[in-house]
Amino acid sequence: MAKQILKCTVNGEAVEALVQPYVTLLDALREDLGLTGPKEGCGTGDCGACSIHLDGHLVASCLVLAMQARGRSVTTIEGLARGGTLTPVQDAFVRHGVPQCGFCIPGVLMAAAALLDENPKPTEEEIRYAIAGNLCRCTGYTTMIAAISEAAGVAENRGSARGA
Repeated sequence: MAKQILKCTVNGEAVEALVQPYVTLLDALREDLGLTGPKEGCGTGDCGACSIHLDGHLVASCLVLAMQARGRSVTTIEGLARGGTLTPVQDAFVRHGVPQCGFCIPGVLMAAAALLDENPKPTEEEIRYAIAGNLCRCTGYTTMIAAISEAAGVAENRGSARGA
């Protein structure tokens, strides 16, 4: 199969990449664009390590073909913070010492940001549901929930989970 040109916006910047039509968005992001935040944990959309925002919606990038992102907006963990300033949820993760091995953290942060963008004042149950698709081998869920809960209070004052 012949490679095709993928044109889309990634983390606010227009990008082009020459990709095979069967390549996943995860592989295009990592291999063609050098964005290694999204990780391949399972390759079947079950672990959440590859979570990104596609047109503002949380998706497992391992389940999306790269060409499905043509003309669309992609946000990865690398684009979550703006201007070198962490978002409230990223800041809360650091202050709560959430990262252990760090493998799941990009996906969990993307899930948390999507939740807080949609619902700035989630309940603990809503937070648990929002990150249920993210597997953490280090079992750091308690600190994740505490950090997201704290960021929900901060997000109200700053406009959104992205600090907009």
